[in-house]
Amino acid sequence: MSDTNNDAIEAAVFRRLLAHLDARKDVQNIDLMNLAGFCRNCLSKWYVAAAEEQGKTVDYEAARERVYGMPYSEWKKLYQAEASAEQMAAFENKQK
Repeated sequence: MSDTNNDAIEAAVFRRLLAHLDARKDVQNIDLMNLAGFCRNCLSKWYVAAAEEQGKTVDYEAARERVYGMPYSEWKKLYQAEASAEQMAAFENKQK
């Protein structure tokens, strides 16, 4: 497979992942971190890093808006719940 075809497929997969996460706003970032070791914010950081690797500059907040589908402050206000003590304990245990 050519690099162009591979890039197009990977881009489509990324868009599908974003659409899936957008449809699952009930899944909190802490849950993603605890279960998968990454979250929407990680994707935003990876987006910025990938842009830099291509010689482009993407602001972190702009990357977050791409991943969240809206400004992060708005998403947080509308959808982010307070992490429970159990979620935080699981997160802390994963960090060790």
